[in-house]
Amino acid sequence: MNAKLKPLSAQVVVITGASSGIGLATARLAAKRDAKLVLVARSEGALRHLVEELRGTGGEAIHVVADVAREDDVHRIGQEAEAAFGRVDTWVNNAGIGLYGRLEETPVDDMRKQMETNYWGQVYGSLEAVKLLRRHGGGAIINVGSEVSERGIPLQGSYCATKHAVKGFTEALRMELEWDEAPISVTLVKPGQIDTPFPVNAKNHLSSEPQHVPPVYVPAVVAETILHAAVKPVRDVYAGGGAKGMAMMAHLAPGGIDRPMEKMVIPGTPSGRPPRRPIEQNGLDHPTERLEERGNYEGHVMRTSLYTKAALNPLPTAAALIGTGLALFAARKFLPHLPAKVGGSAGEAIAKALHITLEARAGKEGEIEALIGGILAEVEREPATRPWFGLRRDSATFEIFEAFPDEAGREAHLTGKGAALLMKKSNALLVRPAQIDRLDVLIRKGEAATVIPVSGATKLA
Repeated sequence: MNAKLKPLSAQVVVITGASSGIGLATARLAAKRDAKLVLVARSEGALRHLVEELRGTGGEAIHVVADVAREDDVHRIGQEAEAAFGRVDTWVNNAGIGLYGRLEETPVDDMRKQMETNYWGQVYGSLEAVKLLRRHGGGAIINVGSEVSERGIPLQGSYCATKHAVKGFTEALRMELEWDEAPISVTLVKPGQIDTPFPVNAKNHLSSEPQHVPPVYVPAVVAETILHAAVKPVRDVYAGGGAKGMAMMAHLAPGGIDRPMEKMVIPGTPSGRPPRRPIEQNGLDHPTERLEERGNYEGHVMRTSLYTKAALNPLPTAAALIGTGLALFAARKFLPHLPAKVGGSAGEAIAKALHITLEARAGKEGEIEALIGGILAEVEREPATRPWFGLRRDSATFEIFEAFPDEAGREAHLTGKGAALLMKKSNALLVRPAQIDRLDVLIRKGEAATVIPVSGATKLA
């Protein structure tokens, strides 16, 4: 990206969907950081109250009542932003609405209306922003997608489709602007489950009030992510380690997580409580005037995401290592027997090893043997994986021992195809998560004895 973005205190920021949830949290946080704000929603009363609130604390803000599903309304947002502040520096396409129900029981007209807001609203906003940012010397476009941009889930199929569409459009727009060397950054933010009024405001075709499936995060996690992207170009980022974990499993074992997700999401989404409002009173068909950031989720809500902080860290290598481990940890909700991240020492330029213990489910012993053979076939292509043994301790317990010249070789193995194969098959074949022990090599045959501190073994859960 060729954009050089201004400090937030020097920016004019457009935020759609600003009267509720993520948009409201982003507006309040941006005001605290002295940005000038153009706040957009269909809810005139809520917007007026928000502008009064922000001005009362010294903020500069205007509101624009607009429906982003209408191209003319979006064009008017740009006009009013220029009239009030002379320019736009960041445009946040956040407006969106939920729709719950089985696909075969959801009216197609509702799906089409949701697509008009969630997808076409972002298209109109992005294209208007490109026009303004080209005219004013550059800036940032931030599109709010979702974890379901990467992986569809049941009972929100139409919503997933809108967010898949947003992802495809955003990626194409980014490449076209890069080709032009336009000074415009394009970011896709993909939140996980966030405790906002989303389930309350959604149009609900289920028999009970919908609820989030954990892990659930506070809206501030997404607001911080959005405002980071407003001052530092970021290609895309997951807001919440649970979102990253689900996406990783979707790419590594797409078929393997279908059943676990079905078992969690289909019974877990209906709360069992009667709907709070008649279906006619919904945010898809009518604006809501409730100025609320938080929703009504009754479980534990995480106040921060270590994964997201790591992913936005300026040290990309550290972020990747930390983030991968945290995302795998979060992903255990989908694959209960998935081998989790590997702990232990790292970084010394001495020989390294791994000892892995696999306990087979009853009747799966033969498949474990085949799995070990498949892992060996992948390991054969790894030049840094040298001594390698597949072992059987007893009728149901199998082991792998492997050694590497240094930490780089071991890390390459842990992110290689053999490790991915183990991850993919683990849920179906293992009684419990694989026990993976990181070891330092003390002595090898034919070499002088060398005393080296051993990092120890860690049982992973």
